[in-house]
Amino acid sequence: MSLFARLKEDINTVFREDPAARSIVEVVLCYPGLHAIWWYRLANWLWRCDLKTWGRIISHTGRFFTGIEIHPGAKIGRRFFIDHGMGVVIGETTEIGDDCLIYQGVVLGGVSHEKIKRHPTLGNGVVVGAGAILLGPINVGDGARVGAGSVVVGDVPADSTVVGVPGRVIRDLTPKKVSGVELDHNKLPDPVIEVLHRLEKRIEELEAAHIKKHGCI
Repeated sequence: MSLFARLKEDINTVFREDPAARSIVEVVLCYPGLHAIWWYRLANWLWRCDLKTWGRIISHTGRFFTGIEIHPGAKIGRRFFIDHGMGVVIGETTEIGDDCLIYQGVVLGGVSHEKIKRHPTLGNGVVVGAGAILLGPINVGDGARVGAGSVVVGDVPADSTVVGVPGRVIRDLTPKKVSGVELDHNKLPDPVIEVLHRLEKRIEELEAAHIKKHGCI
């Protein structure tokens, strides 16, 4: 893909993912998430050319201007978008597939000091909500969603939702959009609350059955 085609795809991705985007000029000048990707591409190219110090310098410069830290050694697919983005950290051995979306404050971090694969791998079409923290060489399957503020330290199956601290996996069978995502963070399920609701309902059923049989509690 030519440089012009890639830049055009990046800009179109912003329009697809953010309804607030109004013009190409606004997108090019006012979207730090887009700028961070462009800084990363240059840093990653230098990194792959074994100019690692220069890659780190460019990466650090991009962090200064955008507030987003992407290690030049990370592997990022196409049509990746960072919405708002301040405080995002993406570690060296992170791998991100195509059509992924992450929000501000997300950390894709490592848990080892060894020079091994130590950061998360995100499949295609993954959405990570604001402030979520994913740690270690975990795998997040295609189409998975991570709720805002979640802390995830284990693998996430494809097409599932993770919420809470620590993150709990909840199978999500409802249709959703991942490219041009529909993700209402305030509507993500809470597994603890769901269990309590089921217990409350069961207690009410038992009380009703007892009253019907004995006339009193």
